[in-house]
Amino acid sequence: MIWEWIPRNGALILSLLGQHLVLSLVPVIIGLVLAVPLGWLANRSRAARAILIPAAGVLYTVPSLVLFIVLPVILGTRILDPINVVVALAIYTVALLVRSVADALAAVPSLVVAAATAMGFRPGRRFVAVEFPLAVPVLVAGLRVATVSNISLVSVGALIGVGGLGQLFTQGFNNNFPTEVVVGIVLSMVLALFADALLVGLGRFATPWSRVGAGRPA
Repeated sequence: MIWEWIPRNGALILSLLGQHLVLSLVPVIIGLVLAVPLGWLANRSRAARAILIPAAGVLYTVPSLVLFIVLPVILGTRILDPINVVVALAIYTVALLVRSVADALAAVPSLVVAAATAMGFRPGRRFVAVEFPLAVPVLVAGLRVATVSNISLVSVGALIGVGGLGQLFTQGFNNNFPTEVVVGIVLSMVLALFADALLVGLGRFATPWSRVGAGRPA
Protein backbone atom coordinates (compact mmCIF):
# COMPACT_ATOMS: atom_id res chain seq x y z
CA MET A 1 0.00 0.00 0.00
CA ILE A 2 1.22 3.47 -0.92
CA TRP A 3 -0.66 5.56 1.61
CA GLU A 4 0.53 8.87 0.15
CA TRP A 5 -1.52 8.19 -2.97
CA ILE A 6 -4.79 8.57 -1.06
CA PRO A 7 -4.49 12.24 0.06
CA ARG A 8 -2.91 13.19 -3.28
CA ASN A 9 -5.97 11.83 -5.09
CA GLY A 10 -8.61 12.81 -2.55
CA ALA A 11 -10.62 14.90 -5.03
CA LEU A 12 -10.78 11.99 -7.51
CA ILE A 13 -11.79 9.52 -4.80
CA LEU A 14 -14.55 11.80 -3.50
CA SER A 15 -15.82 12.38 -7.03
CA LEU A 16 -15.99 8.65 -7.77
CA LEU A 17 -17.63 8.04 -4.38
CA GLY A 18 -20.30 10.63 -5.18
CA GLN A 19 -20.92 9.09 -8.61
CA HIS A 20 -21.16 5.64 -7.03
CA LEU A 21 -23.66 6.90 -4.47
CA VAL A 22 -25.91 8.47 -7.12
CA LEU A 23 -25.72 5.51 -9.50
CA SER A 24 -26.63 3.04 -6.75
CA LEU A 25 -29.26 4.91 -4.73
CA VAL A 26 -31.29 6.61 -7.49
CA PRO A 27 -32.30 3.19 -8.91
CA VAL A 28 -33.37 2.10 -5.42
CA ILE A 29 -35.76 5.06 -5.19
CA ILE A 30 -37.12 4.48 -8.70
CA GLY A 31 -37.42 0.74 -8.09
CA LEU A 32 -39.26 1.24 -4.81
CA VAL A 33 -41.78 3.62 -6.41
CA LEU A 34 -42.49 1.07 -9.16
CA ALA A 35 -42.40 -2.02 -6.95
CA VAL A 36 -44.96 -0.85 -4.38
CA PRO A 37 -47.97 -0.78 -6.78
CA LEU A 38 -46.76 -3.95 -8.53
CA GLY A 39 -46.33 -5.74 -5.19
CA TRP A 40 -49.75 -4.52 -4.07
CA LEU A 41 -51.27 -5.92 -7.26
CA ALA A 42 -49.44 -9.22 -6.79
CA ASN A 43 -50.82 -9.43 -3.27
CA ARG A 44 -54.38 -8.61 -4.32
CA SER A 45 -54.62 -10.87 -7.38
CA ARG A 46 -53.50 -14.48 -7.71
CA ALA A 47 -53.31 -14.11 -11.49
CA ALA A 48 -51.08 -11.03 -11.19
CA ARG A 49 -48.86 -12.78 -8.64
CA ALA A 50 -48.51 -15.80 -10.94
CA ILE A 51 -47.17 -13.47 -13.64
CA LEU A 52 -45.26 -10.78 -11.73
CA ILE A 53 -43.29 -12.89 -9.25
CA PRO A 54 -41.83 -15.35 -11.81
CA ALA A 55 -41.16 -12.51 -14.25
CA ALA A 56 -39.27 -10.61 -11.54
CA GLY A 57 -37.23 -13.72 -10.80
CA VAL A 58 -36.30 -14.13 -14.46
CA LEU A 59 -35.29 -10.46 -14.76
CA TYR A 60 -32.97 -10.74 -11.78
CA THR A 61 -31.13 -13.68 -13.37
CA VAL A 62 -30.06 -11.58 -16.37
CA PRO A 63 -26.34 -10.68 -15.92
CA SER A 64 -25.81 -6.99 -15.20
CA LEU A 65 -23.13 -6.59 -17.87
CA VAL A 66 -25.56 -7.89 -20.50
CA LEU A 67 -28.14 -5.30 -19.48
CA PHE A 68 -25.54 -2.51 -19.54
CA ILE A 69 -24.70 -3.41 -23.14
CA VAL A 70 -28.23 -4.17 -24.41
CA LEU A 71 -30.03 -1.18 -22.88
CA PRO A 72 -28.34 1.46 -25.09
CA VAL A 73 -29.82 -0.32 -28.12
CA ILE A 74 -33.28 -0.33 -26.52
CA LEU A 75 -33.16 3.18 -25.07
CA GLY A 76 -31.24 4.81 -27.91
CA THR A 77 -28.54 6.07 -25.53
CA ARG A 78 -24.76 5.98 -25.76
CA ILE A 79 -23.09 2.93 -24.20
CA LEU A 80 -21.17 5.22 -21.81
CA ASP A 81 -24.29 7.06 -20.68
CA PRO A 82 -24.83 6.59 -16.90
CA ILE A 83 -28.59 6.34 -17.54
CA ASN A 84 -27.98 2.77 -18.74
CA VAL A 85 -26.66 1.79 -15.31
CA VAL A 86 -29.50 3.59 -13.55
CA VAL A 87 -32.16 1.85 -15.67
CA ALA A 88 -30.51 -1.56 -15.32
CA LEU A 89 -30.23 -1.30 -11.56
CA ALA A 90 -33.79 0.04 -11.30
CA ILE A 91 -34.92 -3.12 -13.12
CA TYR A 92 -32.99 -5.27 -10.63
CA THR A 93 -34.47 -3.31 -7.73
CA VAL A 94 -38.01 -3.82 -8.99
CA ALA A 95 -37.29 -7.50 -9.54
CA LEU A 96 -36.12 -7.84 -5.93
CA LEU A 97 -38.77 -5.68 -4.30
CA VAL A 98 -41.93 -6.91 -6.04
CA ARG A 99 -41.85 -10.15 -4.06
CA SER A 100 -40.80 -8.29 -0.89
CA VAL A 101 -43.72 -5.87 -1.16
CA ALA A 102 -46.19 -8.67 -1.91
CA ASP A 103 -44.90 -10.78 1.00
CA ALA A 104 -44.85 -7.75 3.31
CA LEU A 105 -48.48 -6.93 2.57
CA ALA A 106 -49.47 -10.59 2.88
CA ALA A 107 -47.86 -10.64 6.34
CA VAL A 108 -50.25 -7.96 7.63
CA PRO A 109 -52.72 -9.74 9.97
CA SER A 110 -56.08 -10.21 8.28
CA LEU A 111 -57.86 -9.26 11.51
CA VAL A 112 -56.20 -5.85 11.43
CA VAL A 113 -57.28 -5.32 7.82
CA ALA A 114 -60.83 -6.44 8.66
CA ALA A 115 -60.93 -4.09 11.66
CA ALA A 116 -59.80 -1.15 9.54
CA THR A 117 -62.46 -1.98 6.97
CA ALA A 118 -65.11 -2.20 9.67
CA MET A 119 -64.05 1.25 10.90
CA GLY A 120 -64.89 2.68 7.48
CA PHE A 121 -61.41 2.81 5.91
CA ARG A 122 -61.63 2.78 2.13
CA PRO A 123 -59.06 0.59 0.29
CA GLY A 124 -56.74 3.48 -0.54
CA ARG A 125 -56.76 4.99 2.94
CA ARG A 126 -56.50 1.53 4.53
CA PHE A 127 -53.41 0.79 2.47
CA VAL A 128 -51.68 4.07 3.36
CA ALA A 129 -52.69 4.23 7.03
CA VAL A 130 -52.74 0.55 8.04
CA GLU A 131 -51.38 -2.03 5.62
CA PHE A 132 -48.27 -0.25 4.34
CA PRO A 133 -46.99 0.90 7.78
CA LEU A 134 -47.39 -2.63 9.16
CA ALA A 135 -45.56 -4.02 6.10
CA VAL A 136 -42.56 -1.72 6.60
CA PRO A 137 -40.35 -4.20 8.57
CA VAL A 138 -40.56 -6.88 5.86
CA LEU A 139 -40.22 -4.26 3.12
CA VAL A 140 -37.12 -2.75 4.71
CA ALA A 141 -35.48 -6.17 4.76
CA GLY A 142 -35.94 -6.43 0.98
CA LEU A 143 -34.84 -2.84 0.52
CA ARG A 144 -31.60 -3.53 2.40
CA VAL A 145 -30.79 -6.42 0.06
CA ALA A 146 -31.59 -4.32 -3.03
CA THR A 147 -29.50 -1.37 -1.85
CA VAL A 148 -26.40 -3.39 -0.95
CA SER A 149 -26.77 -5.34 -4.20
CA ASN A 150 -26.91 -2.13 -6.23
CA ILE A 151 -23.83 -0.71 -4.52
CA SER A 152 -21.89 -3.79 -5.55
CA LEU A 153 -23.31 -3.94 -9.09
CA VAL A 154 -22.42 -0.32 -9.87
CA SER A 155 -18.79 -1.40 -9.86
CA VAL A 156 -19.51 -3.64 -12.87
CA GLY A 157 -20.34 -0.47 -14.82
CA ALA A 158 -16.63 0.40 -14.77
CA LEU A 159 -16.10 -2.36 -17.34
CA ILE A 160 -17.97 -0.22 -19.88
CA GLY A 161 -16.40 3.04 -18.69
CA VAL A 162 -19.20 4.36 -16.44
CA GLY A 163 -18.06 6.24 -13.34
CA GLY A 164 -18.02 4.98 -9.79
CA LEU A 165 -15.62 3.30 -7.42
CA GLY A 166 -15.31 0.46 -9.92
CA GLN A 167 -12.97 2.71 -11.90
CA LEU A 168 -10.45 2.33 -9.09
CA PHE A 169 -10.64 -1.44 -9.58
CA THR A 170 -10.05 -1.32 -13.33
CA GLN A 171 -7.39 1.41 -13.23
CA GLY A 172 -5.55 -0.26 -10.36
CA PHE A 173 -5.62 -3.60 -12.13
CA ASN A 174 -4.49 -2.16 -15.49
CA ASN A 175 -1.69 -0.16 -13.84
CA ASN A 176 -0.71 -3.01 -11.50
CA PHE A 177 -1.32 -0.61 -8.61
CA PRO A 178 -2.98 -2.48 -5.70
CA THR A 179 -3.52 0.70 -3.66
CA GLU A 180 -6.30 1.86 -6.00
CA VAL A 181 -7.98 -1.54 -5.88
CA VAL A 182 -7.86 -1.70 -2.08
CA VAL A 183 -9.24 1.84 -1.72
CA GLY A 184 -12.09 1.02 -4.10
CA ILE A 185 -12.95 -2.20 -2.24
CA VAL A 186 -12.81 -0.59 1.21
CA LEU A 187 -14.94 2.39 0.19
CA SER A 188 -17.52 0.13 -1.49
CA MET A 189 -17.78 -1.94 1.69
CA VAL A 190 -18.06 1.15 3.90
CA LEU A 191 -20.74 2.61 1.62
CA ALA A 192 -22.72 -0.64 1.70
CA LEU A 193 -22.46 -0.90 5.49
CA PHE A 194 -23.47 2.73 5.96
CA ALA A 195 -26.47 2.40 3.64
CA ASP A 196 -27.56 -0.80 5.37
CA ALA A 197 -27.28 0.79 8.83
CA LEU A 198 -29.20 3.86 7.61
CA LEU A 199 -32.06 1.69 6.33
CA VAL A 200 -32.18 -0.22 9.61
CA GLY A 201 -32.41 3.09 11.47
CA LEU A 202 -35.12 4.40 9.14
CA GLY A 203 -37.06 1.17 9.54
CA ARG A 204 -36.97 1.46 13.33
CA PHE A 205 -37.94 5.12 13.15
CA ALA A 206 -40.90 4.30 10.90
CA THR A 207 -42.14 1.52 13.22
CA PRO A 208 -42.01 2.91 16.76
CA TRP A 209 -44.50 0.27 17.94
CA SER A 210 -41.93 -2.47 17.26
CA ARG A 211 -39.45 -0.78 19.60
CA VAL A 212 -42.04 -0.62 22.37
CA GLY A 213 -42.80 -4.33 22.00
CA ALA A 214 -39.10 -5.24 21.95
CA GLY A 215 -38.45 -3.27 25.13
CA ARG A 216 -40.95 -5.20 27.28
CA PRO A 217 -39.53 -7.85 29.64
CA ALA A 218 -40.19 -11.48 28.80
